[in-house]
Amino acid sequence: MQIQINTDHNIAGSEALITQVSGVVESALSRLSDHIMRVEVHLTDEVSHKNSPNDKRCMMEARLEHHQPIAVTDHAATAEQAAEGAADKLARLIENTIGRQRGLQSHRTDPFPAHSTLTE
Repeated sequence: MQIQINTDHNIAGSEALITQVSGVVESALSRLSDHIMRVEVHLTDEVSHKNSPNDKRCMMEARLEHHQPIAVTDHAATAEQAAEGAADKLARLIENTIGRQRGLQSHRTDPFPAHSTLTE
C-alpha cells in the first residue's frame, strides 16, 4: 500500500508530520492493506488567516483493487487529529465496501451451469 501525503501552503509538511500521518494511516488500514493499492492524504487549513476550531481538514482517498476510488473527509483542531478521524472513517468505509462485494458474490441467484456429464 502506497501512502502519498500532500499539504497546502498553510500547513508545514515537516518530516515529523509526514511520519505521524503515515503511521496513523498504516495503523488504521493495516488489516485491509491487501485490498488497497494507494492512499492519498490531503491536509489543508481552511481558515488560514484566523485561528478557529476545527479548521484543519483531512481528505483521504483510497484506490482499491477492482473498485472506484473512495474518499472521506474529517475536520479537527489539528492536522493530526483530522488525519486520525479521516483514517477511521476510511477504514469503516473500506470494510463496508469489501463486505458488500463479498455479500453480493455469496448471494448470487443465477442458475447453475448445465452439466454435459449427465446421462439419462
